[in-house]
Amino acid sequence: MNEKMTENTKHRPVTIDLNQFKLHLDLKKRIELTLHFNSPSRRFYLSVIAFLVNEMRRQGKITSIPLEGNLDLLVLLNNTVGGSAGSSEKENLLPRIYRKWKDALPNLEEAPLFKVLGRQKKYDEAGGKAYPFTDDEKDNWANLFEYTGSEDKVRLKFAIDKIGARLDDVAIIYEDSVNGEAWDGFLASLKKRDEKIPEVKTIETVLEIPEPPVSPPKEHGTGFLRSRYRWIALIAMIVVIVGAATWAIWELSLKPALNKRASIEKMAFPLPEKPSIAVMPFVNLSEDRSQEFFSDGLTDDLITDLAKISGIFVIARNSTFVYKGKPVKIQQIAEELGVRYVLEGSVRREGDQMRINAQLIDSATGRHLWAERYDGSMRDIFSLQDKINRQIAAALAVKLTPGEKASVSQKGTKDPAAYEQVMKGREHYRRFTDEDFVKAEACFKKALELDPNYSGAKAALAYTYFTGARFRMDPVFKISNDELRLRARQHLVEAMQEPTSIAYQVAASMDLLLRQYDEAISSAEKALALEPHDSSVHSSMSWVLSMCGRPREGMEYAKSGMRLDPLNPAAYLVRMGLAHLGMGEWKEAIEVTEKALELRPELRGLAVSVLSSAYARLGRYGEAKVALETYSANKVSSFGPAEPLMYALPFKDRETAESFLENLKKVGLIKPGPEYIHVSREDQVTGKDLKAFYYPSKITGYSADGSQWSQEFAENGTVIFRAPGLPGGVDTGKSWLQGDRIWLQFQNYMFGMPYCRTTFRNPKGTPEQKNEYVSFSDVQLIKFSRMQ
Repeated sequence: MNEKMTENTKHRPVTIDLNQFKLHLDLKKRIELTLHFNSPSRRFYLSVIAFLVNEMRRQGKITSIPLEGNLDLLVLLNNTVGGSAGSSEKENLLPRIYRKWKDALPNLEEAPLFKVLGRQKKYDEAGGKAYPFTDDEKDNWANLFEYTGSEDKVRLKFAIDKIGARLDDVAIIYEDSVNGEAWDGFLASLKKRDEKIPEVKTIETVLEIPEPPVSPPKEHGTGFLRSRYRWIALIAMIVVIVGAATWAIWELSLKPALNKRASIEKMAFPLPEKPSIAVMPFVNLSEDRSQEFFSDGLTDDLITDLAKISGIFVIARNSTFVYKGKPVKIQQIAEELGVRYVLEGSVRREGDQMRINAQLIDSATGRHLWAERYDGSMRDIFSLQDKINRQIAAALAVKLTPGEKASVSQKGTKDPAAYEQVMKGREHYRRFTDEDFVKAEACFKKALELDPNYSGAKAALAYTYFTGARFRMDPVFKISNDELRLRARQHLVEAMQEPTSIAYQVAASMDLLLRQYDEAISSAEKALALEPHDSSVHSSMSWVLSMCGRPREGMEYAKSGMRLDPLNPAAYLVRMGLAHLGMGEWKEAIEVTEKALELRPELRGLAVSVLSSAYARLGRYGEAKVALETYSANKVSSFGPAEPLMYALPFKDRETAESFLENLKKVGLIKPGPEYIHVSREDQVTGKDLKAFYYPSKITGYSADGSQWSQEFAENGTVIFRAPGLPGGVDTGKSWLQGDRIWLQFQNYMFGMPYCRTTFRNPKGTPEQKNEYVSFSDVQLIKFSRMQ
């Protein structure tokens, strides 16, 4: 190697040596390997890696390279360095490369396509030989191999960016040349070699069992040998017969039946670039039909766990459960949902014992990637789920980041009984009836009795109470709407000690009510980071962004949520209608919102207010009134006063909020009452100013019935609350600051539960009217003035 090449290749984290067909990786403290691709067919795959690197260098970026347009070059590589292993026909060569890239190359332990120099294979727990590597080493290696598309239209990427390398960190060497010159020289040598390869005719061979000679020669000492040869021939014949019989049995009865291939062209949606999967509802095979919740719950959790993996595109539960109990084919499912892979299975539970069967099918080929049976008891449920998740990820050649591994394995509890109660509670919640909501609450409470630290149960309760308050379900729970909101906050505070995606979604919505827009976006982003492919998280993100004055981004999340949940479009259409409204696209807002209400009239709420406001803006006043009367729950004729309506619709953008409200006022859909108050971040009392504002102080304002109230704050945080409606006209409590919020808890007021509120200067307030300031809490908006 000349001096120039040595200078160009030293200190390179990745070196592809096409002289010796070796790949050197040198990422200090992470992975240091020398891999030898030590046979013709193996050399072919190192050459493919070199080809991809050269193409990325030529384009000047780390990107996916299509194979279909480079077939001639791949055929050349196969016919020369590859030793003509396998067919070079497109329908055979491309799928072969795809499968090796997906399954064999990322496999560092078994290393089917290379030898790891300097390491010895050892027997692993399964009894086979494997190279000993750390999880970080295996992950770093596997992350290099990305693929998109299908077997015949595949794009491959040597993802060096996933291991912290750049294009300049990779060197291709051949003879005395580096990179582009090296690759050109390598190809030139192959073309010369290809010209010299003679055409070889295919020779068909037939296995024949030799017959013994008619008159064997009588030689001394040969009787034993002749007998031995007869036995060898007989054994060979038996092997052939048994082999043929085994093959026939496999083909006719044991081999999984091929499904009809799905057509990429007929898919309702383009295939995502990353592996896409739909998890079908697992069939309940238990004799006890009441175990349906368990099979559904397992399906739910598989979908949720897979949604946490950034490298997998996962269809939402609402869309896959459309097929529950229906005799649909894999081909139809894949084409209607626009996915490559389909997981289906069954659950049989008898007492504490269970059996889970699962199989993963590649819809593009109709073949089973794997099928497995898992037996165990309820105490094994978490480990069984982990095994299934790992096998799916491995089959799709997706490597989990350390964070994803922890997140997928984290169930929030180690108590199977508590976990089962949450399963039951989720099943009741999704039915969304009055009776089921109460049952869901009872199940989540029972789960917390079994495991008081179960964060998932705490988040589920917070979500249940917050949803109940939004949909005015206080008569169902037999408590006031205010108490529902306070219970939601109480359980959310506890859930945020070990936050889940659901906890962050509830936090985002409650942050909006407090007009804490940056915090709402942050909470929504954290939910998205935990479950990047959960459709409900995308819907939540859309709502938050539209309310925070970023409707264009909100629109994109509504669309991505719908793509994840394609058979349940109505909820996302409402989000799109809100985004159109924020962008001033009134006709489009009407179009998508009307479609949503046609699909699901029970959505009401936000959808009706968006539709009515958009109609009014376009001067279609009659249609605005009809929309409210048609879709409102109780056929009401207005949305009520402006203040409570706009408290629940916390638009950050003043122009959007005022336009929305004015449109409704034009057609008489707003009742007389307290006027809407819009505040901005600049109006908020925060930090040290908040402390100085309250400690010590006396504030006072007027209740809805016109009576005056006051609160006196001492330096130590104690509070005396005086109001006509309190028992004895007075209540005492404590207060404390947390960030930009003040927390209060009284002996009786607000049911004795802690609550928080934010404080803003009222742009239109005056001390005389006792409305100089405005405060937003989880329950209400209050106006007050500071007296001292």
